[in-house]
Amino acid sequence: MDNLTDRQKLILTLVIRDYIENAQPVSSGRLVEVYGLEYSSATVRNEIKALTDMGYLRQPHTSAGRVPSEDGYRYFVRQLMGHTELPATTQRTISHQFYQAGRDLDRWMRLAVSVLANQSQAAALVTAPHAESVIFKHLELIATRGRQVLLVLVLAGGDVRQQMLSLAEPVSQERLSQAATRLNSLCYGLTGEQIASLSGSFDPLEQDVLKLIVGDMRQSVQVLSGEVYRDGITHVLAEPEFSEVEVARKALRILEERSLLEDLISRTVFTSNVGGVQVLIGGEGTWEELRDCSMVLARYGAPGLATGALGVLGPIRMAYGRTISTVRFVAGLLSDLVIELHADD
Repeated sequence: MDNLTDRQKLILTLVIRDYIENAQPVSSGRLVEVYGLEYSSATVRNEIKALTDMGYLRQPHTSAGRVPSEDGYRYFVRQLMGHTELPATTQRTISHQFYQAGRDLDRWMRLAVSVLANQSQAAALVTAPHAESVIFKHLELIATRGRQVLLVLVLAGGDVRQQMLSLAEPVSQERLSQAATRLNSLCYGLTGEQIASLSGSFDPLEQDVLKLIVGDMRQSVQVLSGEVYRDGITHVLAEPEFSEVEVARKALRILEERSLLEDLISRTVFTSNVGGVQVLIGGEGTWEELRDCSMVLARYGAPGLATGALGVLGPIRMAYGRTISTVRFVAGLLSDLVIELHADD
């Protein structure tokens, strides 16, 4: 793709930066006047025409101004922008906010999505970390009323799952505790599939509990088994690209519909290494819902233990440098937290 001259690279970079900032088509005269280029307006105009012919710029209407195309943004992100970092003062401020949140996972998730949304001025999402290998740790069975029993399942890594079990007839707390003690001794350290293949003699109560345990553990392996945290949707709706209701609704479907989000994350984020940032511009020909959007995504966590995803959604006219550096930095903080939590487990 590196088929541009140095002058063309400079002009493309300036057009993109100016358009990101002002959301108005950029003319050759503006580039010369605002950025003090040493080239004449005619020379810049010729280079803009060449960039348009190559598909990196486009002319939205009959005015002399140009705007970046999707290919232009991709070239900018992958070839021209280079590695970006948040300012040191911003990094310290964000790190201090997380330090004040203690080691409460839910507070970290909410803070992470808030930081992403505010720093990027776009919509943000963070998925709760899910265990890559779900291991049984502890079970409690608690009598409530009548035939209802509360099943509390604790997995390695601290994930706690609860659900109600309806029995054919009431059972005493003593009997429930006996069943829990036996199953804890049999299931400790096993995966859901290993528990499903356990052989032996189990009474009806134990069989019902084992069935629920296996179902819960299988669900925990799914990419989006936990909560998805979202923030900043109003930032997206304020952008001129989303002034039309249908365009905004189509873009936000990717955040709201769990099946779409799971498909996106499983095919992008969870095929990459932890800490790696991926940029999707205009849906990359795969996701029609993102036709008018860009997403910056990353995977965080500890491979083999637990990982999650975080990202930002905004218009294609996105401040890529700031957004990418924010996503990368927050992913690093969340990875550190996951490693700490599992070290204590």
